Amino acid sequence: MYAPPADPATKRAKILLLTSRMGGGGAEHVISLLAQRLSWEKYEVHLGLVTAAYADAATSPPWVTLHTLASRRTRAGVIPLLRLAWQVRPDVVLSGASEINFLTLLLRPLFPPKTRVLVRQNGTVSSSLAFGNAPSYTRWLYRLIYRRADRVICQSCAMAEDLARELGIDEQRVTVLPNPVDIEGIRAACNTSSTRIGPGPHLLAVGRLVRAKGFDLLIEALAAVREQFPGADLIIAGSGPEEPALKSLCRSLYLETAVSFVGHVDPVYPFFPGTAIFVLSSRYEGMPNALLEAAAAGLPIVATAASGGITDLLCDQSGAWLAPEISAKSLAETIVTALTNIRPGERFHYRFFFPSVGD
Repeated sequence: MYAPPADPATKRAKILLLTSRMGGGGAEHVISLLAQRLSWEKYEVHLGLVTAAYADAATSPPWVTLHTLASRRTRAGVIPLLRLAWQVRPDVVLSGASEINFLTLLLRPLFPPKTRVLVRQNGTVSSSLAFGNAPSYTRWLYRLIYRRADRVICQSCAMAEDLARELGIDEQRVTVLPNPVDIEGIRAACNTSSTRIGPGPHLLAVGRLVRAKGFDLLIEALAAVREQFPGADLIIAGSGPEEPALKSLCRSLYLETAVSFVGHVDPVYPFFPGTAIFVLSSRYEGMPNALLEAAAAGLPIVATAASGGITDLLCDQSGAWLAPEISAKSLAETIVTALTNIRPGERFHYRFFFPSVGD
């Protein structure tokens, strides 16, 4: 999509979006979508990649200015980020992930005057503190640093209430904005042919391969599901430190040929055609993009009650099944229930905050 040069007489607000790199996880995907879709007529958009030394300009529109800070890790980005802030002199800085939120808010007093800082919280604070193996001082750091934000953006009301309660932040400074969803791209992918082979049913799960995502529970659940649906298989799209352990679990359960690890894939839309059920197996979550994208595609969904936001979103939705417990047994029983109640290739209309598939 081509955008003509902006009228030099028009004063555009400068926005600096910050993320770690292109092609990362859900937080990076959100910032990338914002960079692509923010109006070039209203905003001069800059995209700062804190840990990237190189970025392919073809991955963002020509009116977005890319800045690679080449920091070895986020915490090493202090000087590069300060230099970038004074070079761009943005009206608004929007940070998209927890580590970069901390860095941005820590440096905020040194930013150019009148710079407004927004941070996007990409996880439920109470769960992150309880299960995320965070140092004991993390809650104190959250409380101290997050008060420097002009707004903290959460993806659901449940996340916002949790954050305000846990950190003692005024609710007036917390804003609920659902993650952006590329509905056009999803619908285009859904109109293509399925590449999945075998009798099925075919399951799909997406996320970083870490314990929080519960893929070990899902693999154990698949073994039970195959007792009633012998052709059931699973694609897991994602990468992370748990991959060797998960593959070992597959071998121990004789599921090597039933589970495919395809690595990090962005976007995952090409896997939607042919998928019988999208499964969210997380032990705890915020509001994952993959779940919203699966819903936009109309996929049947089985999910754990990994956060209040997910429960609120899927409760009483036709086409969605919530496992009553976060366990392999409960997940398996819920998947079997869903498979028993859907027709092959069936799709559903989820009416959250975007139009239904087929409207």
